[in-house]
Amino acid sequence: MNSGLLIGLLLLLSFLAPFTRRYLNNLAGPLYAIVPVAGIIYYLRALPVILKGEVITESYKWIPVYDINLSFYIDGFGILFSLLILGIGAFILIYAGKYMVPYPMKGRFMGYLILFMAAMLGIVVSGNLITMFVFWELTSISSYLLIGYHHEKPEARTAALQALLITGFGGLALLGGFVLLGLPYGTYELSTILADPEPIRSSVLYLPALILILLGAFTKSAQFPFHFWLPGAMTAPSPVSAFLHSATMVKAGVFLLARLNPVMGDTQIWHILLTTFGTVTMVMGAWFSITQTDLKKILAYTTVSALGTLVLLIGTGTQYAINAAIIFLLVHALYKGTLFMMAGNIEKMTGTRDITKLGGLFKEMPVAAIVMSLALVSMAGIPPMLGFVGKELIYEATSLAPTSRYLILLAAFFTNSVLVFLSLRLSLDVFWGKRSDYQKKPFDPYVALMAGPVVLVLLSLLLGLFPANLAAPLTAMAITSVSPGHVAVGLKLWHGFNLVLLLSALTLFTGYFMYRYKRMILEHSGSINLRYFAREFSNGFVAAVDGFLHFTKKQTSRIQHGYHRFYLMTVFAVASVLVWVMIWRADPIILELNFADMPLNLVAVVVLIIAAALSAVISHSRVIALVAMGVIGFGISIIFIAFSGVDLAITMIMVEVLMVILAMAVLYHLPKYAKYSESGARMRDGLVASLVGAFMMVLVLQAGTTQMSEPISSFFKEASYSEAFGRNVVNVILVDFRALDTLGEISVIAIAALGIFSMIKLSKRKEI
Repeated sequence: MNSGLLIGLLLLLSFLAPFTRRYLNNLAGPLYAIVPVAGIIYYLRALPVILKGEVITESYKWIPVYDINLSFYIDGFGILFSLLILGIGAFILIYAGKYMVPYPMKGRFMGYLILFMAAMLGIVVSGNLITMFVFWELTSISSYLLIGYHHEKPEARTAALQALLITGFGGLALLGGFVLLGLPYGTYELSTILADPEPIRSSVLYLPALILILLGAFTKSAQFPFHFWLPGAMTAPSPVSAFLHSATMVKAGVFLLARLNPVMGDTQIWHILLTTFGTVTMVMGAWFSITQTDLKKILAYTTVSALGTLVLLIGTGTQYAINAAIIFLLVHALYKGTLFMMAGNIEKMTGTRDITKLGGLFKEMPVAAIVMSLALVSMAGIPPMLGFVGKELIYEATSLAPTSRYLILLAAFFTNSVLVFLSLRLSLDVFWGKRSDYQKKPFDPYVALMAGPVVLVLLSLLLGLFPANLAAPLTAMAITSVSPGHVAVGLKLWHGFNLVLLLSALTLFTGYFMYRYKRMILEHSGSINLRYFAREFSNGFVAAVDGFLHFTKKQTSRIQHGYHRFYLMTVFAVASVLVWVMIWRADPIILELNFADMPLNLVAVVVLIIAAALSAVISHSRVIALVAMGVIGFGISIIFIAFSGVDLAITMIMVEVLMVILAMAVLYHLPKYAKYSESGARMRDGLVASLVGAFMMVLVLQAGTTQMSEPISSFFKEASYSEAFGRNVVNVILVDFRALDTLGEISVIAIAALGIFSMIKLSKRKEI
């Protein structure tokens, strides 16, 4: 197996899931999980090769003319992310197979989940920037379908559209950034780009490419000011929240920043932007999580905070910061995937996610209480969970930050204290608090619903107990891939008495203090939110979209006003100005006119055409104007005949006769002729007509004096008789060389005739 085959199998499975789910029943989830489990085995077998410092590459031709290949680049960082996606994804499929039993469209839902898994895996193993973008957009589309699963609910549709618009906007920016990034290299292959950062860093394209790439990463990873879409996405079923918005999709932006760190990182602007937005997002997510009462929204805001922490660490870029980012990436995926699945279990067993209505669940759900509490211990950064190792590395990194270290350290301290407070609140209040009255008697969830949380929390415990033996092999090469100049630091639970340990102890004390006086904390934070954050970001976004739609409707009513003559005038005016600009910039026109050789009869015809044109313009009678237009058409037909264009002349005569007859029939029903245009309007129309007529004349003269290559008429002259056996070149072109074009024209005329015939028949029936 290889990465391309694995992604292909996942895409095939996503297509088959809606058709096979009904036949597999409760076995659907475990059977679908076989493919990601096979992928885990493949990447684990490749791990020894990666640990030697090698990179596994695959490449398949896709669009070679633009150097776009379906290539894969698997290094230590890619394998770490792939194992997270496939591992958590396998448990999510098992979990969703049981969780979604009472819901409709279960097969379609499972197909969307697998499609997202394939797209996310494609992002992390892509070896080509354009290929990565394709998978990037596929995650946006599949997440839109998953977030809007309960499409009958307005809030679900709003959340799905909001997520799609924001991440879609970021995706377009990202495409522009990728194009700019690839230009100095002449290729989009990551293996070439990552090997040498100098071409882009020394290029004037660095700053615009960086801004566009950051827009794509920030929108996908819910960084301020795009953070609000993530909590809104909690309207999706819990399997979606556990998979997309904790362990995988929202980390796509973080993955991108870490992947491009060797190329785009280590610059002042990179450091300033990432640390600033990361710190603001980290603090804001922690702050807004304090006053939430919906269990999933609390977890969503802590996810926003965690994503800000990761961006901050990548932007800091020191050895400890990169180590902390990779370890915390693993820590967060394990405990947040567990917590979201447990939140779904609690909602399913109690009928509510409101923590003010939850309490005393330990007696009815002891296993669930232990599993969720262990995950919360990891979130709080308490030993022996892996979260403690991650928190200590974060403190080590922020205390050694090259700039604004005290401000960043204070922000990290506040964030971690809030996480301790929330961990105490979600464990003690939910499982050991005062028992609430539930609609049904809760009990420990089924095995399928608990398998994922149990395994993930045990992994977090084992990795925390033996970080050097178990966690280091998974993260060491990832750290080197993200920052080639740095190596992995030693991982252990006990580092002795130092500043970091003191900060950890103060964090626990502060979090406990906040929990001890939670009523006061909640009241004050709520009043601050009402005073300064009364208008939610999501409501502001919805209002902005509504305002934009109102603006566009207003502009549409002005532009699409229904007056056809103004449409034509606008098109002609713009086209003529653009053409005149190009004519001005082109080579001078050389006129080679010999009036002495012009036949007198054709001069008379031209004078007649000019007189008819003037008559049509100044005439106050529609009939006279129509006759004048007919004279113009017949005059041009005479010129065609004079230059041996008999076929064209016959066609034009037929058209002119038909148009005159039809126009006369229409004129019979029009009201009396009246002047609808003022003098100024007529002068304007005359100016536009003069511009258009003049540029058409100049184009004809230019075409007659410019020869860029051998005329194609020579080919038609030679090939018409020898190959098509026709002496009339025009007929041969229409029938042989442009046969499909002629067939299309005949088809259009036939369809129009049928339409007219149908309208006539319909009108006769109505009269009857």
